[in-house]
Amino acid sequence: MNCIIIDDEPLALKLIESYVKKTEFLTLVGKYNSAIQAMKKMKIDDVDLIFLDIQMPELNGIDFAKNINPKCEIIFITAFQQYAIDSFKVNVVDYLLKPVSYDNFLKAAKKAYNLYELMKHSQNLQYQTNEVAASDIEQQSEQIEENTNDSFFIKSGHKVIHLYYNDINYIESIKDYAKIYTKNDEYPIVTLTTMKALEEKLPHNMFMRVHRSYIIRKECIKLIEHNNIIIGDVYVPISLTHRNEVKKFLGIK
Repeated sequence: MNCIIIDDEPLALKLIESYVKKTEFLTLVGKYNSAIQAMKKMKIDDVDLIFLDIQMPELNGIDFAKNINPKCEIIFITAFQQYAIDSFKVNVVDYLLKPVSYDNFLKAAKKAYNLYELMKHSQNLQYQTNEVAASDIEQQSEQIEENTNDSFFIKSGHKVIHLYYNDINYIESIKDYAKIYTKNDEYPIVTLTTMKALEEKLPHNMFMRVHRSYIIRKECIKLIEHNNIIIGDVYVPISLTHRNEVKKFLGIK
């Protein structure tokens, strides 16, 4: 992936640059001290990923993110945790707090790279689908829509997966994709769909939207701490707009 770094702190910029250079699937094509400088000099068609500071003079990172090609992925890097909610409004891939360790950097970069590969795969799949007979598409659509009382069908790449409600832990939305995390699979099932479409497939007595980017299964909740639902070693945030609905769903006053 071609990437750039935008940060007005020289030491932070230098650190992220060192991380990019030792990550084999990243290629640094530019580094900038301000968002204004980046807008003037960067060639957006050549950029797949931006490591972006938020609090910068003249133009902050969030406003910058609202004015670039949505196909360009963004990972925010900032020293201020209070920007986390605002960052989700521009649908970033990840949000890292300074000082950033290489381990956390690599996890976020891999997340972006996986999405990048999925988007390329989806484009190839769309091209192939256009060459498939209309009768085959209709038959596949009927199969996907055939939900049962305890399961449903979902398309993932070339496959149609029969997925049981009780096997789902939680669902995460990343741009146009949803990642379905299950009990028995090491990696999530990735599907090109919206959270709204998934909500309509899932029984409301078992699943709850807790954030614009997350749906959880009620039975998986073991602990809620500081507005985070803890599922294993994963912290799923509860957004302010969903907080009261979550309390009702769980029967909490």
